[in-house]
Amino acid sequence: MRRTTLIMFAIVTLSSCNALKNTVEASSDLSKLGGTWELNYISGPRIAFNGLYPGQKPKLLFNLSEKRVSGNSSCNSFSGKLLADDTSINFNEPLAATKMACPGEGEAVFFEMLKKVNKYAISGDTTLNFMMGDIAIMRFRKIE
Repeated sequence: MRRTTLIMFAIVTLSSCNALKNTVEASSDLSKLGGTWELNYISGPRIAFNGLYPGQKPKLLFNLSEKRVSGNSSCNSFSGKLLADDTSINFNEPLAATKMACPGEGEAVFFEMLKKVNKYAISGDTTLNFMMGDIAIMRFRKIE
């Protein structure tokens, strides 16, 4: 019984390491960042994702030729300068945004998490992970 438990522990540990390895091996290439991305995961809040964004999900549009980022926070539109290279991205510069009153906490959570992002990785050209260090804190899927 003890040997079976030890073997199961080893399998789970190795599987976990392999899953982490797949995340780390995702490519980071500024040219792949261009286009429109829709948020489908955000870490931190204790509210379910669909509760944060019941109407529409936040979107980001990266215009690489103009070095601009724009989007929608699920309520207000925003735009600003794109500060990114092949591995890092920064949203600490002020973004211009509309000022409509927004229900719930979704917009505030979205902008607060963007400020924490310092790296990104793209998996399979369709999944964009924003990271704080090595931890994925936001995930987007490419829609255009």
